[in-house]
Amino acid sequence: MTLQEAADELGVHYMTAYRYVRLGQLPATKMGGTWRVQRHDVEALREADQQPRVTSRKRVPWAERLEQRLVAGDGGGAWGVIEAALSAGAELHEIYLEVLSPAMASIGQRWARGELDIAVEHRASGIAMRIIGRMGPRFIRRGRSRGTVVMGAPSGERHNLPVAMVSDLIRQGGWEVSDLGADTPASSFVHAASEVDDLVAVGISVTSPECLESAATTLAVLREALGSEVLLFVGGRAVVDREHALALGADDSATNGVALVALLERQTRRDMVTGGDLADAVGD
Repeated sequence: MTLQEAADELGVHYMTAYRYVRLGQLPATKMGGTWRVQRHDVEALREADQQPRVTSRKRVPWAERLEQRLVAGDGGGAWGVIEAALSAGAELHEIYLEVLSPAMASIGQRWARGELDIAVEHRASGIAMRIIGRMGPRFIRRGRSRGTVVMGAPSGERHNLPVAMVSDLIRQGGWEVSDLGADTPASSFVHAASEVDDLVAVGISVTSPECLESAATTLAVLREALGSEVLLFVGGRAVVDREHALALGADDSATNGVALVALLERQTRRDMVTGGDLADAVGD
């Protein structure tokens, strides 16, 4: 169906139907410069509109809507989904963990199954990075810095999105972040860490299992250079659990950015207690 025919079926103005498409409520594909939709998707939308309104934003499939816009290469529509989720009450960390991350993970899985061309995946990643760029300033917390965390992905690891999202979540917790991005050599991790006066931790993100060896090497180099005073953590899809992280040479792991912030909170409290005990000993 054309979008005008869909609008007629739904009993709405063409621009309303177009808004449904841009917000991911109505799946559509552009063919020959015009939007085309499947009749069953129109019927599904009409049936949903006839159901009692559900006020909980948890019921809205924001990740699926975002995925549709990302696959279509619709940057404006993708941002429209993000704005709609925020207007519905989604927290900043939920946008990353429950909307953007699942959407990109699904796209990656569809590419791995041969359902999407790599061009589609790369285009979606580009749009996702622009979304993060627009979201980033909202994560900066005012006030005194709690220290600096160096974040990056090891040599060979090309997934930059997880590093960018985790960095923002750390900033929201009050820490500064030195974001090294993807495919960073071990020596560059050491260089970045040596430039920081208030270094709290160094984090390594590993999405691809084939990059675990590189991550272990980087952790070993960092441990030799920094000693045991600085927290080294590793996380990402390739890290199975905390025991796996310890085996790689890290001090700890985190399943996502929120868990990582909690880890940093615990480390900060431990440092404060240790510092207080040392001060007491000096005073005595």
